[in-house]
Amino acid sequence: MKILILGCGRVGIYLAQTLDQAGHQVTVIDRNPDSFAKLGADYGGQMVVGTGIDEDVLKKAGIEKADAFIAVTNGDNTNAMAAQIAQHIFHVPHVVARLYDPVREEIYHLLGLNTVCSTVMGAERIREMVGA
Repeated sequence: MKILILGCGRVGIYLAQTLDQAGHQVTVIDRNPDSFAKLGADYGGQMVVGTGIDEDVLKKAGIEKADAFIAVTNGDNTNAMAAQIAQHIFHVPHVVARLYDPVREEIYHLLGLNTVCSTVMGAERIREMVGA
């Protein structure tokens, strides 16, 4: 699969490394070129400097041939907007946006976005671990 990842923080790095190791064609987009150093020497994918809501940056990253787009920046609004662009303008088949705010998750679902709310997932897992 050709997979674009927006955001080169902890989650983006982990996704990029594991997907690259699994044989996927991975491109990471981030506005800070220094963040790419954390991908490590074993990362064989591409890196594109820019903002993930800029259509020219997305085209440079290869969004027109992408099978999946994953938005994992530290901003809910950026992730949602980039996911909408990937889904509605470029018709990427698999689009996921990571969110922190559970209230926003409901709204983004109404917009037709697939989301992962790390706040809800983390809280639910902790609740399960303590047996509550």
